[in-house]
Amino acid sequence: MATQDLKHRITKQEEEKNQIDEQQPKLTQAESTATTTTAADEDKMNAARRHKKPGAARRGLRSLSVAVAFPFALTLLDIFLFGSSARYRSLHKPFYFPPLWVLHSACLATSFLSGLSAWLVWAEGGFHRQPSALFLYLGQLALGLGWYPVVFGAGAIRVGLVLCGALFGVLVGCARVFRSMNPIAGDLVKPCLAWAVLLAVLNVRLVYH
Repeated sequence: MATQDLKHRITKQEEEKNQIDEQQPKLTQAESTATTTTAADEDKMNAARRHKKPGAARRGLRSLSVAVAFPFALTLLDIFLFGSSARYRSLHKPFYFPPLWVLHSACLATSFLSGLSAWLVWAEGGFHRQPSALFLYLGQLALGLGWYPVVFGAGAIRVGLVLCGALFGVLVGCARVFRSMNPIAGDLVKPCLAWAVLLAVLNVRLVYH
């Protein structure tokens, strides 16, 4: 009886071992299939990311072009319509006073910088988080565009001086708000501030000419 029990146990152990050996290839195959599926999903996600990057880059470049070209084109039109001033040309100017073409070039450069700084803030979502930034940007753009027709077009030089003061104040606010969202955008406004000061000095010279 003991021999028969021993044989029965050995036979039972062999059957269990065979069952385990039969299940292992199935488990290995299932694991392999799962690994293959995961790798395929990752490849699809990576391919989707690679596909999105060129599209996002094109959209970013397009928005940058619009943000810079819009104020630049408005300033160029402003100069074309009101930029010729016989009074400024005939003015006895100190050595630090720029000629008229330098004045126009500086206005175009500052419009470019302001557009670039606004785009940086927009890219950070700053105009949505803080709408006052958009109003400040549009305010400085309107004041800058208004100086030429007021001073050179209408000859209202004292009003132009008021515009310069308002422009400087709005640019100070613009620099502070922009810097809180993007330090580079805040730094780009600083040359515009320097230009507003020089424009005010030119305006004072025109008043007392």
